[in-house]
Amino acid sequence: MANLIDRHEHILGKLKRQGNVEVLDLCNDLKVSSVTIRKDLKNLEDKHLLYRTHGGATLKNPYAADRPVNEKEKLNSDEKTGIGSFAASLIEKNDCIIIGSGTTVLAFAKCIEPIGNLTVITAALNVASALIHHPEVEILQLGGMLRKSSSSVAGSYAENILDDFSASKLFLGVDGIDLEFGLTTTNVAEAQLNRKMMRTAQKTIVLADSSKFGRRGYGKICALEDVEQIITDSGISEHTVEMLKGMGIEVTII
Repeated sequence: MANLIDRHEHILGKLKRQGNVEVLDLCNDLKVSSVTIRKDLKNLEDKHLLYRTHGGATLKNPYAADRPVNEKEKLNSDEKTGIGSFAASLIEKNDCIIIGSGTTVLAFAKCIEPIGNLTVITAALNVASALIHHPEVEILQLGGMLRKSSSSVAGSYAENILDDFSASKLFLGVDGIDLEFGLTTTNVAEAQLNRKMMRTAQKTIVLADSSKFGRRGYGKICALEDVEQIITDSGISEHTVEMLKGMGIEVTII
């Protein structure tokens, strides 16, 4: 069995090379129990040398920061377009859907080509703007306090309107997906509105590029088990895919 100093050097060296590590791999490398590795990771996190995650650790701060929507649009734009294009293919004839806020669902809105009439309920001004040129799309714009950083509204006004509707699907954007903590956003009021949207829709489909995995926002939306499908890109790890499928979630990789 490697001593504590050797274990810590091995963990930090592997983190430097890979960017993240998993407990099971470290157990195999060092021939120690998972309890020992988890204690090592906590010790190193206390020294601010890494961030613990579900099943491992990372060098990247897992907490998502709130950034302006025009800045976020530039990040992983090709992946977001691919995710949005596939999500648009899930819309059915004469459908009624809810679209959340965020740059990935905005990419999805831009890909929509309605079949028959389509009713869209959304809190996001930029989503409504992307769809307004379609004569076949009826848009219900939720009202409330406008969050300029996300170009969307949140609050009790928006939540109360949803009491009068039912939708087939919610296409939800998130700031973080953590296997242990669940789905999160950087704003608590937005998280609460998203929960109300989930209760209004029959199915929740999460649109998130792979950079969102292993990250957390401050506002928890729900546990992962509460969603039916996640659409993401090929940057997601095999371990994460297996864990999600084990929760009964349909994972679509673009």
